[in-house]
Amino acid sequence: MPYLTGPVLAPGTLADTAQPTLPTDDGLLLRPWRPEDAPAVHAAFHAAFQDPVLRQWYARGADSVDEAGGWIEEWRKAWASEKTAQWAVVDADTGLLLGRVALREIHLGDGQAEMAYWTTAEARGRGVAARATVALSRWALDGVGFHRLELMHAVRNEASCRVATKTGFVLEGTKRSAVLHPDGWHDMHLHARVRGD
Repeated sequence: MPYLTGPVLAPGTLADTAQPTLPTDDGLLLRPWRPEDAPAVHAAFHAAFQDPVLRQWYARGADSVDEAGGWIEEWRKAWASEKTAQWAVVDADTGLLLGRVALREIHLGDGQAEMAYWTTAEARGRGVAARATVALSRWALDGVGFHRLELMHAVRNEASCRVATKTGFVLEGTKRSAVLHPDGWHDMHLHARVRGD
C-alpha cells in the first residue's frame, strides 16, 4: 500500500552537504567537533561529576581524554548517518569550549528531531544553552526545513525548563517515568517548536 504523503526531508538532506558552522550573532559559534576538543570535553565532564547537582543530569561520564576523543569521533561520523548532528559551542573570539548542542533522533521523512544541549560549568549563567538552541533551531526549521523539534528534560531540572521556554519550545506535557538517571526514573517535560512558531 503506497504512502499518501511524501517525505518532509529527503535522504541526503544533511549527508550530501558539509556540516555547517553556525554563528549566533552574539559571540558564540556552533562548529563541527574536532579531535583536539577531547581534553576540553573530558575536563567538562570531569568537572560535572565533581558537582552533585550536575551529575544528576548527565547520563555518561568520561574517564579519560581518550574516551572523550572516542565520543568526538562518533559525533563527527554521525553527520553522514543523518541520525544525529552534534556541534561544539565555542566562544567566537577565543575558541574556548562552552558546551554542546545537538539534534538527536533525527527522522528526515517526518521532518522531526530532538534538541539536546549541555554547557561547561564556566558557561553557566551566561545564556549559552539558550543562545545555541536558538541558533540551531533557526537553522533546522527555517534553513533546512524540519517541521518539528522536540526538547525533553527531567521535570526537576528547572534550568533546562527555563532554557526551553525562553527559546520558544512550548510545554506540551509530561512523560511519566520516561528516562532513567543515576538516581532513578524521572518524569520528563516534553516541549516542542513547530516550523512557523
